[in-house]
Amino acid sequence: MKDSREEWYDAASKVAVTIVDVSGAAQDLARGHLAGPTSTYFLAKALAAVALLGSETSEKDESVSIQMKCKGPLGGFNVECTSDGSLRGYTERKILDDFDGLSKPDARKVVGEKQLQVTRSVPGRIISQGISNSLDGYLAGSLQRKACIYLEAAVSDEVEVLEARGVMVESLPDSKASVTDYVPEKLSVSSRAILKQLGLEHAELRKTSPLKFACRCSPERAVAMLGALGEKEREDLPPTIDITCHMCGRTFTVKTR
Repeated sequence: MKDSREEWYDAASKVAVTIVDVSGAAQDLARGHLAGPTSTYFLAKALAAVALLGSETSEKDESVSIQMKCKGPLGGFNVECTSDGSLRGYTERKILDDFDGLSKPDARKVVGEKQLQVTRSVPGRIISQGISNSLDGYLAGSLQRKACIYLEAAVSDEVEVLEARGVMVESLPDSKASVTDYVPEKLSVSSRAILKQLGLEHAELRKTSPLKFACRCSPERAVAMLGALGEKEREDLPPTIDITCHMCGRTFTVKTR
């Protein structure tokens, strides 16, 4: 199920399960940002998380974003998923020499204390916004939902994304099931195997949707940015400048006059 989102439902227990794979998108963004393995590992998990929350989007051009600020050397990240399954994002720091090449990163050391802000919006309007120190806390506190999110990623020292997956398990309001009773042991298996781990092997697939890396940046948007500068400011610029999109790492060479 590479680069896709599946939405399952078990009618007997009234439990919904969403499963995502974002390995291709994570690989594309890692290359665009020239990121190291540690940064890519956390970016991959963040993309899986926002892809799970993106299952809630319904309006045209709607998007959900997760912005994390942390005290660890990673600095944080900003990731986004749109209603058509487009993913983009970045980490504040791309290379972490003290951690790259030292096996699976330790979140306590790389991230440390953190705060997450989740925002759903359409162009020109914020639909909802919530702040928490965890995704589960956001789901419970801001949305009043009985749900848990599980994330898994693996990145080689050569920055090859071997795995980037996420699972969200939700006990619906009229369900008597406790969501904490459904904990997957391993995500790097088939969807059916994950459901079997959860004891929900009779769940039915309700929806499948593609996920992909895509960014709204373009040469035209880069030129438009220059239009916001005053005439004197533009005169002080060299004849051409490079403008880099912080969300995807793509660079545009733009004439200033």
